[in-house]
Amino acid sequence: MDWRHNWRRTFQAAIDGIKYAYATQRNMRVHVFASLIVILLGILLEVATSEWLWLLLCITVVIAAELMNTAIEAVVDMVMPDQHPLAKIAKDTAAGAVLVTAAFAVITGTIIFGGRFVTLIGTL
Repeated sequence: MDWRHNWRRTFQAAIDGIKYAYATQRNMRVHVFASLIVILLGILLEVATSEWLWLLLCITVVIAAELMNTAIEAVVDMVMPDQHPLAKIAKDTAAGAVLVTAAFAVITGTIIFGGRFVTLIGTL
């Protein structure tokens, strides 16, 4: 097996994981939709390069956290199909990680877009 085949399989597995999360996880679809809105606002409001870096960091971290949350939930469900206090802790803390990253994204978006929205509303 040549190295290109291995890389292709590796990337395909990653893409399959992203597709699975998008298809099965409502919150992943919400995060993707919010990301698209943020990108559109960034374009329309002409954010600076440094602000783009923060926005893209937030988008990446939230999506990555949601992917990890999906993976943790799948593993927990596989090894512990019945309810168990430790399974609940694993799932809850993984969801908490997503919440923390999403809160960071909202705060960052408020800092970047807040002043622009106030200015825009003031001109109406």
